[in-house]
Amino acid sequence: MTPSNRIAVCPGSYDPVTKGHLDVIARAAVLFDEVIVGVVNLPVRKGKTLFDAEERCAFIEAATSHLDNVHARPFSNLVVDFARDSGARAIVKGLRAISDFEYELEMNQLKRRQDPEIESVYLMASPQYSFLSSSGVKELATFGGKIDDLVPEQVARRLQEELKR
Repeated sequence: MTPSNRIAVCPGSYDPVTKGHLDVIARAAVLFDEVIVGVVNLPVRKGKTLFDAEERCAFIEAATSHLDNVHARPFSNLVVDFARDSGARAIVKGLRAISDFEYELEMNQLKRRQDPEIESVYLMASPQYSFLSSSGVKELATFGGKIDDLVPEQVARRLQEELKR
């Protein structure tokens, strides 16, 4: 597939997708003609996921159904290979804090060695989501905390079901 400057991938584990993720995805959808949300099937850094890749994709598809140019797909290879296979020229990531920047800088250097044609684009977290992480949401849900304003309704419901087991 010939790469396009107008296609981007937004990779992540999205376990679960949060309103912070959705904010970055929606903002990327304004910048690019097509945004492919790449859901990592087996994340190396984070270990086993609570939800399988298909359910995480379904959560994203439901939450972005109003965005015609956004689609979610699972992937199990290098993100640069996923981007190239998808015809994307850009990888979009959200940054919340300095620690995100340090990690993403390192990952960017490794990605550029694999394919210097694929650019990394970083969007700063919107202030209301700068503290938000999937792991934080799971921890709150585990102990009965309020998560309704942090994740889509369907995700909040499934988290509570899953974490009761």
